[in-house]
Amino acid sequence: MTTPDSNVNVRWFSELGLGDLEQVGGKNASLGEMVSQLSDLGVRVPNGFATTSDAFHRFIGETGLRERIAGLLDGLDTDDVRRLAEVGLEIRTEVVEQPFPEDLEADIRTAYEQLAAETEGEPSFAVRSSATAEDLPDASFAGQQETFLNVRGIDAILLAIREVFASLYNDRAIAYRVHHGFAHGDVGLSAGVQRMVRSDIGSSGVLFTMDTESGFTDAVFVTSAYGLGEGVVQGAVNPDEFYVYKPALRAGRPAILKRGVGGKATKMVYTDDARVGRTTEFIDVAPADSRLLSLTDAEVEELARHALVIEEHYGRPMDVEWGKDGIDGRLYILQARPETVQSRATGALERYKMPKGVTSDVLVEGRAIGQKIGAGAVRVMSSIESMHEFNAGEVLVADMTDPDWEPIMKRASAIVTNRGGRTCHAAIIARELGIPAVVGTGSATKDLADGREVTVSCAEGDTGLVYEGLLDFSVERTELDSMPDVPVKIMMNVGTPEQAFAFSRLPNKGVGLARLEFIINRQIGIHPKALLDLAADPSSIDAGLRARIEETIAAYDGPRDFFVKRVAEGIAMIAAAFAPEPVIVRMSDFKSNEYANLVGGEAYEPEEENPMLGYRGASRYLSADFAECFAMECEALRHVRDEMGLTNVQVMIPFVRTLKEARGVIDLLAQHGLKRGENGLQVVMMCELPSNAVIASQFLEHFDGFSIGSNDMTQLTLGLDRDSGLVADGFDERDPAVLHMLDLAITACRDAGKYVGICGQGPSDHPDLAEWLLERGIESMSLNPDTVVDTWLRLAKKSV
Repeated sequence: MTTPDSNVNVRWFSELGLGDLEQVGGKNASLGEMVSQLSDLGVRVPNGFATTSDAFHRFIGETGLRERIAGLLDGLDTDDVRRLAEVGLEIRTEVVEQPFPEDLEADIRTAYEQLAAETEGEPSFAVRSSATAEDLPDASFAGQQETFLNVRGIDAILLAIREVFASLYNDRAIAYRVHHGFAHGDVGLSAGVQRMVRSDIGSSGVLFTMDTESGFTDAVFVTSAYGLGEGVVQGAVNPDEFYVYKPALRAGRPAILKRGVGGKATKMVYTDDARVGRTTEFIDVAPADSRLLSLTDAEVEELARHALVIEEHYGRPMDVEWGKDGIDGRLYILQARPETVQSRATGALERYKMPKGVTSDVLVEGRAIGQKIGAGAVRVMSSIESMHEFNAGEVLVADMTDPDWEPIMKRASAIVTNRGGRTCHAAIIARELGIPAVVGTGSATKDLADGREVTVSCAEGDTGLVYEGLLDFSVERTELDSMPDVPVKIMMNVGTPEQAFAFSRLPNKGVGLARLEFIINRQIGIHPKALLDLAADPSSIDAGLRARIEETIAAYDGPRDFFVKRVAEGIAMIAAAFAPEPVIVRMSDFKSNEYANLVGGEAYEPEEENPMLGYRGASRYLSADFAECFAMECEALRHVRDEMGLTNVQVMIPFVRTLKEARGVIDLLAQHGLKRGENGLQVVMMCELPSNAVIASQFLEHFDGFSIGSNDMTQLTLGLDRDSGLVADGFDERDPAVLHMLDLAITACRDAGKYVGICGQGPSDHPDLAEWLLERGIESMSLNPDTVVDTWLRLAKKSV
């Protein structure tokens, strides 16, 4: 960093650092910081130069623009969107038409010639804004000013810089400064001119060094799509999504927790038109390419390593734009700025809840942004010109919400868009404003009509849902740093990997039940035998079914790879979220009628009179017919534990009827590389049959403990079908016969010095049962997440 000179118009990235923020703004100062400090650590940033804020202030001062602008902004009511638009347009027109002072233009020309001489082939550049109060930890001006890509020739560069200067007076930028207390005259602007990365024929996107929805800090979140990154940033493209686990990455282990294939229906590419504003266009992506991932695993992990270097250097969570050059194949960092939403989060947990038993129709669904719920009347907006029609408290529905819409976005109760992903500007602004948004619905503007009352829920996982009507949702706030001690380990039942990061913020001692069948249902959706048959002999599968499966698995290296990786992703997401606390994964416990509901399942499953007591659990694993399916489950678990290093994963075996089955399944696990005691592996048994409790000590000879399944134990002890309305009233875990079975199991575990927990819902539903379990010496209670805080607080009071 050199000492700033107020007469300097242009500075090179290589001589800039964070200390130059007042001169070149946050974006350009950060680019300089990375060029000068991180290049030796492998972070590649394309070269470029920046005009200084002094140059900007001289430009508007010496030309008389400052006085004209001040007069127009004086007394402007930014809530009057029509007047705001009129004033903004008038200011921008004057700035663009105003010639540069001679010395500033000469300096830009000289720098351009030097940068163009360093560039092979026809030089092409990005011209971006960098406001002097932008990208500060407590201010997010991201996207408020213009960006121009594929700018060619000095005349186009000069015009693009004036357009960038003019964009300081975009409607959204003017409104933002007013609402956040920034004086217009205090904010200067620097234009960065940077060599383009040829991601138009490669890929690009945005990454965050934390999960933007939950605030989970041990993962890097990467989005990627074909073409220039503005398509992702604008929300025009639904990108691929990846999560990368930082501890595994640092240890040199496989680190990808999740791969999500985005729609990627279009991509932004270069045009042959050199006129500023017309140098790029969107074209369709071939459907076959859309179904593939736009990055390899190696590229995702390389980006994540760059992210770690950047985060460690800046000492805070970061928001990074990147591009892959389609010519040299390398990955480049294009921007880096502080993450400004989750970094301001407090230690309190605010949970929005939908009413139980919601029967309202889901009108549209998409990607959930944030974890809140909003409700109101729909207002479909097709153009920024009609912003004045929008009323406070309405649900804003649009094809995609450009940041120009910020003046009305802050007045909306919720936002719903056809297009966009979790890192588009619309999502970033909605997140910052604390407004729930559902993006990428595909059809919201068609399916939702003006005036229709809806409830927009982002509180039910990755999928955002728009319900018919105004529903009576609730909000709970818990101060997590003031949770009292409780005399038992409170664990959670988690079967939805996409919610694991958020659930991990709740007070917990790990996951007592992660149902593999839930993961398979959500992550796979296809019967494992259909996948195996497709791999062995594609002609054995019906043509229509084969096409459906092949489309689903296109991004993976074949049917088996799809199953193993997708199951591993689901397990790893949960395991990483709760590490180092234990995560007990129950092997799949589909019943035959449930397996039949998977794609292709009817061809492989028997029709049973009573599937609850039929082909399930340990007996299924040990059958020759299911052997290869079970082998794939074990391979996924082994990858998570042994390759990724998530050894907090433990294994649970359900529905073990006999000691012979107990011995057989333990031997089978060992054959598949999951041997009790090796690499810290514990195998527990689901204690859910009366036989398990009656001879509990003998079953415990084969397992490291019990997890009591109170639902099946109750219905099998009492001989009733809990799904039958005729006898369901008799279902009660507190029946003396059931309590006797639970007591036998708990006592046997305690006598053997082995783990014993319960993962049924009984302790949440019945406070007296929870107290009884505490008295009997239960080690843990695994509860549904929505009951954790209440049960925790209730048990803490009883223990005083």
